[in-house]
Amino acid sequence: MKTSSLNRAWLTEHSMTLGYGLLFIVLALSVENFFSAANIVGLMLSVAQIGMVACTMMLCLASRDFDLSVGSTIAFAGVLGAIILEHTQSVTLAVGGGLLAGALIGAGNGVLIAYLKVNALIATLATMLMVRGLAFIVSKGQAVGIADEGFIAFGDARLLGLPLPIWVCAACFLVFGVLLNHTVFGRNTLAIGGNPEAARLAGVKVEKLRVWIFLLQGLVTAMAGLILASRITSGQPNSAQGFELDVISACVLGGVSLQGGRARIFGVLIGVLIMGTVENVMNLLDVDAFYQYLMRGLILLAAVLLDQLKARGGKRV
Repeated sequence: MKTSSLNRAWLTEHSMTLGYGLLFIVLALSVENFFSAANIVGLMLSVAQIGMVACTMMLCLASRDFDLSVGSTIAFAGVLGAIILEHTQSVTLAVGGGLLAGALIGAGNGVLIAYLKVNALIATLATMLMVRGLAFIVSKGQAVGIADEGFIAFGDARLLGLPLPIWVCAACFLVFGVLLNHTVFGRNTLAIGGNPEAARLAGVKVEKLRVWIFLLQGLVTAMAGLILASRITSGQPNSAQGFELDVISACVLGGVSLQGGRARIFGVLIGVLIMGTVENVMNLLDVDAFYQYLMRGLILLAAVLLDQLKARGGKRV
């Protein structure tokens, strides 16, 4: 009985990883050009921004919060960086300005939610609208072109044959994996998600920690926005629309609980790869964009249902 229970628990814990491995093998054998080196690198590059932001969204969800403003923050950081670059010709100031803006947006969300007790849905939805509006205002509704080779290299340079965004994404998974699993910060984040009042009684500074989580969310999201702007050589005020749903879907598919208190960095990586692989295959098969929206919605629904099933299973145990 104990062995069968352990086997069942192991299969439940690693079901998504095993499922993705099987999916990858089937696609490699059945879809032309899927397993080519160029397509695999393209797949990793396409999920780099989602992967970066998913690392910090994981912390938000683990602490029983979430952030709907990440898509708008990506757009605003990219536009602001392009504008600063246009006026100063300094890559350092452009990158620094974009990162600072992202950190302030994230910290603002954290203050609204932690100290002013505004519901995370309302707070980040309001921020999403305001920041998107700011992106259109500062750019006058137009794309801001980027011609500086140094800034373009920020998203186009290669290291050991792989584009820099892939390495940045890998670094995010490594850093936030260590932060989640091997630091007091990570343990306290999971404690807040599991039971905020118990965490407070245990001495955790709940409000302060929530602000820091959202600040990190904004900082990493701004970095993703700057990299996106460098890749498309312009700051686009309408970029990354719907991005937040893809990130949340990837996190929940990877086993991060919407009820808080549970998160695995490797699971988030698998969730990100599932999202990217499905989109990549639909592009290879030339599936109409309308059906791609349908599929993304189905994946989001499946992720939420999976989270509910895991939560019920945990309660029965």
